[in-house]
Amino acid sequence: MDLPLPAEQHRTLSPERPYAVLAPMAQAAPLVFASAHSGRSYPAEFIAAARLDPHALRRSEDSFVEELFEAAPRQGCPLIHALFPRAFCDANREPWELDPAMFDDALPGYVNAASPRVGAGLGTIARVVATGETIYRRKLSFAEAEARIAACWQPYHDALAALIAATRERFGACLLIDCHSMPALPGQARHRQPDIVLGDAHGTAASPLAMRRIEDRLLDAGFTVRRNDPYAGGFVTRHYGRPRDGVHAVQIEIARSLYMDEERIARNGGFAPLRVRLEAVITALAAEDWSMLRRG
Repeated sequence: MDLPLPAEQHRTLSPERPYAVLAPMAQAAPLVFASAHSGRSYPAEFIAAARLDPHALRRSEDSFVEELFEAAPRQGCPLIHALFPRAFCDANREPWELDPAMFDDALPGYVNAASPRVGAGLGTIARVVATGETIYRRKLSFAEAEARIAACWQPYHDALAALIAATRERFGACLLIDCHSMPALPGQARHRQPDIVLGDAHGTAASPLAMRRIEDRLLDAGFTVRRNDPYAGGFVTRHYGRPRDGVHAVQIEIARSLYMDEERIARNGGFAPLRVRLEAVITALAAEDWSMLRRG
């Protein structure tokens, strides 16, 4: 079941690629934007193996996040996003975070079966959707996991790593902004939820100045912002964020209540205004002097 993506002028697509890159005509700033969880192209065999209907499977998506940040190429910054869904293969995990209970054969010793993500059912191959419902009606084979990681996870990370390397080569540094969305808190707690949570792995994945500049530009645009609580950054932020090497990574989580109906998984009236506000933030960030991010 393929859910179509909107056409974009600079979108680079091919049937063999599990990701898309929206590339600027010429990169003008050392920023790379990424969305690992907004993919919504669901393989027919995956839907057939699931005990959940397609709508329930979509509850794991960071729905429409790549559209929220589509201004990045217009401001001279590439945007990469996964086309495959998070429930099928999660690119914001280590490549081999797998739950042995999901498989009908023994897993190799290099598999990380003890991570908290695996324990929660949200490993590289998830056991449950984000709302907790079990995905599969049967156990999988390890060969199925290998195939998904080879076809989805690896190409996405190869492409992301190449964008980061090319950016660092051209500008002397790279600031990766890893884009996600967060579900609304229940009841009265919703009123205490910030619009945006920024994560830099508690100060280890990006320079304090980079974090502060991103936060300041979001505050300028009228957003409420919190740092590292409850989202400090996943695999992408922690793996690529190497400030000493000139690569800085910050995760951004946007409250879904700002732009979508979570029950229907549909854009609401806040979507277009939010996209305009985020374009102002992206424009301001692209115009910053980021020379202080260079290593050495």
